[in-house]
Amino acid sequence: MSVTKAITAPVLATLTLNPALDLQTGVDIVEPENKLRCDVARQDAGGGGVNVARVLGRLGGRATCILPLGGPAGQALQARLADEGLDALVVPIAGETRQSFTVFDRSRGAEFRFVLPGPKLKAGEVRAVETALADLSPAPDVLVVSGSLPAGMDPTRLARLAARVRRQGVKLALDASGEGLRAGLDAGVWLVKPNLRELQQCLVRDLPDLSSQLAAARGLIDDGRAAWVALSLGRQGAVLVGAGFAAHAPALPITPVSTVGAGDSFLAGLVWELSRGRPPRQALATAVAAASATLMSPGSGMARSADIRRLRPRVRIEVLAGG
Repeated sequence: MSVTKAITAPVLATLTLNPALDLQTGVDIVEPENKLRCDVARQDAGGGGVNVARVLGRLGGRATCILPLGGPAGQALQARLADEGLDALVVPIAGETRQSFTVFDRSRGAEFRFVLPGPKLKAGEVRAVETALADLSPAPDVLVVSGSLPAGMDPTRLARLAARVRRQGVKLALDASGEGLRAGLDAGVWLVKPNLRELQQCLVRDLPDLSSQLAAARGLIDDGRAAWVALSLGRQGAVLVGAGFAAHAPALPITPVSTVGAGDSFLAGLVWELSRGRPPRQALATAVAAASATLMSPGSGMARSADIRRLRPRVRIEVLAGG
C-alpha cells in the first residue's frame, strides 16, 4: 500500500519598506513645453515586495504584504491590494506614500519612468514595521525583502533584520541595491537577486563576462553571504548559482512592452519554486518565464498566469554545474 505525502504550501511574506502607487499613461509624443494630452491613467499597487506578492498569486501562491502606508496615495494603494485579493499587513505612517508614474511615448515606442523618493520614516514607524513582522502568525517560511529603502533609513537596520529572521529559521530573499544590498549580504541571506550593475557596485569591480559573474556568485556562497545567487543580466538572460549548482538561461526573444516589475516577477518565480523544494533548473525556468510575461504586459500590470504557462516551455536552461 503506497502513501502519498501531501505537499504543504510554504508560508510566504513580503516586506516593502518604500511602496508606491504606480500610475501609467500614454501620450503621442513626449516633448518639452507643450501640454501633453495623456490617456486615462491606470493605477496599480507597486514597490518591490508588493509586485513579488502579486506575481506569486498568479503562480498559485499567496503572500502577506507587510508595508508602511500613509495619506491618500497609501489608501489608494491599499485599495488596489484588496482589489487583487492580496493580504496586507499595513503599518500606518504620518508621511504620504510615494507615487511613481510611467509614460509610454507612442511615437518612439519608448517608456519613460519617473520614480519619486517617498516619505522619510520616523524611528517609531520603522520599529512598528519590525514589530509587525515579528508578530506575524504563522511565521513565514520565506520572507522577501524587495525594493528601495525609505529616505534616511540606516541600512544597518536591514542587516539586523536579516540576522534576526535567520536566527528564527526564516529564509530571507533579498532584492536591494547599494548599501541595502551590502548590509543584507553581510548578515547572510538565503537568496539574493541583484542585477549586474548592482552586483558590480557592491563588489567594487567589473564582471565583464559569464566566467567572472559565476566566480563572483560562487564567492558570495563560499563566504556564507548567500545560499543562492540569482543574477539578472538583461538581454543576456540570467544566472542561478547555489552550492554545487550553476545554470544560465538566455533571454527569450521578446520585444518589451514595459519593463516595470520584470525583476520582481523573476524573483517571484524563483521563490515560488525553490520554497517548495523544486529543482533549481525548474526554478530558473519559471523565473525567466515570469519576467518575460511581465515584459509583455503594459504599464505595471505584471505577468499574466496564461503567459507564464505558455512561455515556460520555451525557456532554455544551460546547466553549467550540478544537476
